[in-house]
Amino acid sequence: MEAKKKFFMDCHLAGRMYHDADEVWDKLKVGTVLQLVLDADNRHDPNAVAVVYNDKEQEDDYCIGYIPRTKNETIAAFLEMGWSDTFECRISKINEDTHPENQIRLTIKIKRNKK
Repeated sequence: MEAKKKFFMDCHLAGRMYHDADEVWDKLKVGTVLQLVLDADNRHDPNAVAVVYNDKEQEDDYCIGYIPRTKNETIAAFLEMGWSDTFECRISKINEDTHPENQIRLTIKIKRNKK
């Protein structure tokens, strides 16, 4: 039986304290699915990949932070080429008692292509 997903990487959520995570903090749980969105207009990093929470109740998207710049180049290349459905990003750990840059840990997997 073929795996539906394969582990790609895990990392912390960068920039959490500068974005909208506080607005949706109570909705963020271990296992929450997040979207990865290329932020091509980011003046700080040409490979910036935003991590977005989609609030279905409010019908709104919240940028809660970014993939760290030391780990975003490959994901950015795939997103730029239109492969946004390739990755699944989920919260794997939340620790409110640590520095904001280390409060949320992400696991990113590659989904099997359904040909």
